[in-house]
Amino acid sequence: MSDHTYKFNISMSCGGCSGAVERVLKKLEGVKSLDVNLDSQTANVVTEPSVSYDTVLATIKKTGKTVNSGEADGESKDV
Repeated sequence: MSDHTYKFNISMSCGGCSGAVERVLKKLEGVKSLDVNLDSQTANVVTEPSVSYDTVLATIKKTGKTVNSGEADGESKDV
């Protein structure tokens, strides 16, 4: 099994918002790399095969930020 690549469009208004998303994702076990970009309102996350889309989505939602859209390995997913 190969790594998963997840992309999320998240409503973030300031550096504190993007920082909060980055902090919770760094704590998530199985995350290999992540890039949270305030300008493009996105979070790109590469995880081990064992980490599901729903797990990453739930982790981001814990910050209280609105997730507008999501992709798992290039396919659009429900948020």
